Amino acid sequence: MHIEILRTVREIAKSSHHSYGSRRIRKALNARGYPVGRWKARNLMREADVQVRCRKKYKVTTNSHHKQPIFDNRLNRQFDVAAPNQIYVGDITYIWTREGWLYLAVVIDLFSRKVVGWSMSSRMKAKLVCDALRMAVWQRQPQPGLIVHSDPCLSEQRHHE
Repeated sequence: MHIEILRTVREIAKSSHHSYGSRRIRKALNARGYPVGRWKARNLMREADVQVRCRKKYKVTTNSHHKQPIFDNRLNRQFDVAAPNQIYVGDITYIWTREGWLYLAVVIDLFSRKVVGWSMSSRMKAKLVCDALRMAVWQRQPQPGLIVHSDPCLSEQRHHE
């Protein structure tokens, strides 16, 4: 009987693509005629070596269908830079925290590969990227002509301050 219930736990886990936790496993076992509680279901899952595989939620962060101007790609994948503060590159990523998703915008000096500006926010708005770039410009005070390169949704722009 015990081997049979462990096999059933494995089947339920497999059919759910390992997305069921102890509560849903308990319900599924109860529906199949195995009267168990949540803690018993949890122990059976552990014994059957069944674990929930959390699927990472996919969040689209690039909008390729916008009406904003797109600048020429001056960098053209030439990543070797002769001096600091000539080319900055930027990107956005997101990080799961106990308080939810946080977005991180980073600006890197392509010469040294050092982070020269960053910003975090719970919302992905233009202010996130602007704050990261503002930090980089404030800290490094680059000369006019600085190229800032990012993915197409953020565009490539020249610094003229």
